[in-house]
Amino acid sequence: MENTGRVQTVIRLRPDVMERVKYRAKSQNISVNAFVENALIEATKVPIPKLPKDFKIDPLVESLSGIIPAPSKEMLESDDRLAYILSK
Repeated sequence: MENTGRVQTVIRLRPDVMERVKYRAKSQNISVNAFVENALIEATKVPIPKLPKDFKIDPLVESLSGIIPAPSKEMLESDDRLAYILSK
């Protein structure tokens, strides 16, 4: 079966949450995957803000670039949130 337009992922859920998800999916006569996808679509309907094309960084702010040292590899390995933010 081809997985067109989908990204396969793994999530971990508490057993009680999974049971409720299965129950709700079955009651709507859809798959667990479809139920989870629909729930995530509803939960993420807020538009992602985008900067205007003519956005310019203030020269004073730009001059601060490089003052704060880049985090070390050890810092990134020990702080998943920091690593995630810096990867964006």
